[in-house]
Amino acid sequence: MSRILTPEQIDTAQRLILNANRIVVTTHKSPDGDAIGSALAMHHFLRSLGKNPTTILPDAAPDFLHWVSAYDQCIIADEQHQEAEAHIAQADLIFALDYNHLPRTGDYVGSLLEKSNASFILIDHHQQPGTFPVVTYSDTKACSTCEMVFRFIEQCGWIGHLNLDIATCIYLGIMTDSGSFRFHSVTDDTHRIAGALIAMGLDHSEVHRNVYDTNLMDKLKLIGFALSEKLVVLPEHSTAFISLSKEELKRYNYRQGDTEGLVNQALSIRGIKLAAFFKEGNNEIKASFRSKGSFDVNAFSRAHWQGGGHINAAGGISMESIEATLDKFNKLSLQYSSQINAS
Repeated sequence: MSRILTPEQIDTAQRLILNANRIVVTTHKSPDGDAIGSALAMHHFLRSLGKNPTTILPDAAPDFLHWVSAYDQCIIADEQHQEAEAHIAQADLIFALDYNHLPRTGDYVGSLLEKSNASFILIDHHQQPGTFPVVTYSDTKACSTCEMVFRFIEQCGWIGHLNLDIATCIYLGIMTDSGSFRFHSVTDDTHRIAGALIAMGLDHSEVHRNVYDTNLMDKLKLIGFALSEKLVVLPEHSTAFISLSKEELKRYNYRQGDTEGLVNQALSIRGIKLAAFFKEGNNEIKASFRSKGSFDVNAFSRAHWQGGGHINAAGGISMESIEATLDKFNKLSLQYSSQINAS
């Protein structure tokens, strides 16, 4: 778990990349800004080396990320099964970006990756990476995988291959995964990297506008409804949560990504140290957890919600009804109340 690649890792990564004929770049299911940023930054970087990589996404990214250069060249696996299967089967090198275990890519892509005979290079900042890669570059203190992609390129001696497409993608991931540089995981090195990208001509304001200034009215109405009608605050447990049912999402014409960041709104309440957001889907309820201080939502999610992530940001799932899920969370907030309050 280090910001610095070992000489052996550098030698192996360089050899694998330079000798590879068929490279596939992958990221996790329900890709966010860091997933898209790291995957497409690597896509553009490999092209700068003269390679012809294929980037495979388990499913489509939210609309507000479709502007990123080369997004339209990605294979969306849940829509293009044959293409995804063929490219993964033929790959001799696969990049695993922004995920630590193959199941994080979803059942379909995960099963294809498990069958692959390719070598894997993992670049990721989540805890407890799997053992499947030949090269594992893991830094759980990094604010984003995109920050690590920059360092990977830099430490391999290929920083001269950076271009504006790569810079834009890297900045996108850093910006979105760091809460626009406000999270505790941001370091002086994060700002050094951002400064280097801006110095080479990156328009950071345009990246921000493309992500945050493209809201539709339905999204804003959904957020307003969630905050005014569905926000529950448990002050005695320093806890707050929001839930949205399938019917409520449908009422506001929900599109993927519309609720991103909603859990942080609950966490922003004065005195709140644990926040949760529950979104009902067809077969499961997706949960997002955020915390302040020392309360470990990664451990909390792993123990109770079949998930994981970081100390202060994690996700999970529930296979129960929305009512049973919220009842479970209420009981757990009581069980963990002393730890939450003390964090």
